[in-house]
Amino acid sequence: MKKLFQGIIDFRQRVYPTCRDKFTELAKGQHPDALFIACSDSRVAPNWFASSDPGDLFVIRNVGNLISPCGTKGLTDGDESELAAVEFAVLNLKVADVIICGHSDCGAMHALIDGASLTEAPHLKSWLRHGKDSLQKLKDHGPLNASEKPVNQLSQLNVLQQMEHMKSYPFIHEKIAKGELKLHGWWFDIAKAAIYSYQADQNKFILIE
Repeated sequence: MKKLFQGIIDFRQRVYPTCRDKFTELAKGQHPDALFIACSDSRVAPNWFASSDPGDLFVIRNVGNLISPCGTKGLTDGDESELAAVEFAVLNLKVADVIICGHSDCGAMHALIDGASLTEAPHLKSWLRHGKDSLQKLKDHGPLNASEKPVNQLSQLNVLQQMEHMKSYPFIHEKIAKGELKLHGWWFDIAKAAIYSYQADQNKFILIE
């Protein structure tokens, strides 16, 4: 906590005076460019590695950067708060892009591969069901990049699977069909601090340079 408090003090004394006008403008409302869905992993910091300013990204973070698929009547069978944030970003804030970003050495992907019972974490076990289709795809079709270790192979395929989950919602599908929304899959290699973007025509993640 001492480090957090010192960071707050440092921000107020050193950083804020240089961007006072920015925050004054942000107080009037938000107009983010994109909805960014990332893992809760503390090593994944979207605003930092994308060099974006406050107000640029509307961010949803959860364990494994998972999206609960659409169920009956166009509603989620999972966490309503997550889809409430998606709806708000797409329908109210009218973001033009949605980015789903996975990462290397993801703990959620480790748990899926290991098949851990997670008896002491029943909510986590239930949440990870949204990643089981990704694991099945890895078993059935193999990885996009065989040179990666299994946890990273699964993490990359999981990004694509969560994109499919996102497109299962009618309002998302309609926006994409009208050209009003684009869906992107990214993957963050922590050790290299490198971001890769999925290119469908090549069926692989390409380094963003």
